Amino acid sequence: MYVHETRLRVRYGETDRMGFVYYGDYAEYYEVGRVEALRALGHPYGELEEQGVQLPVRDLHVTYHRPARYDDLLTVRTTITELPAVRIHFRYEVLGPDGTLLNEASTTLVFVDAATGRPKRAPEELVKALEPYFPSAS
Repeated sequence: MYVHETRLRVRYGETDRMGFVYYGDYAEYYEVGRVEALRALGHPYGELEEQGVQLPVRDLHVTYHRPARYDDLLTVRTTITELPAVRIHFRYEVLGPDGTLLNEASTTLVFVDAATGRPKRAPEELVKALEPYFPSAS
């Protein structure tokens, strides 16, 4: 498993009238987590796009436990749970300032050829960068 942590602070505009982070904004937090996880592996989204690879979200599942509030410093823990093929699976945990689990989610994204709009295999370089984190798969 590959695990990466990103920290971000809740902005005022991300909160609702109750003072909680609006539920829809968590999807953006997950996006930040996965973009930074791939960047840390040496494969930023921009480079994937330059190679003609797109990564649309196929599905998103979320379970909320506790709310985050304005100005909280959150940790988004992003886990790639298996080596990618045509799809890549991410799991997320959003932790509050004290480490409390606020919510957990998962997404599945599909590697798509930008020219044809058809699914394609994950770039070989990305798979190779992930292989050390999955020793039993090598």
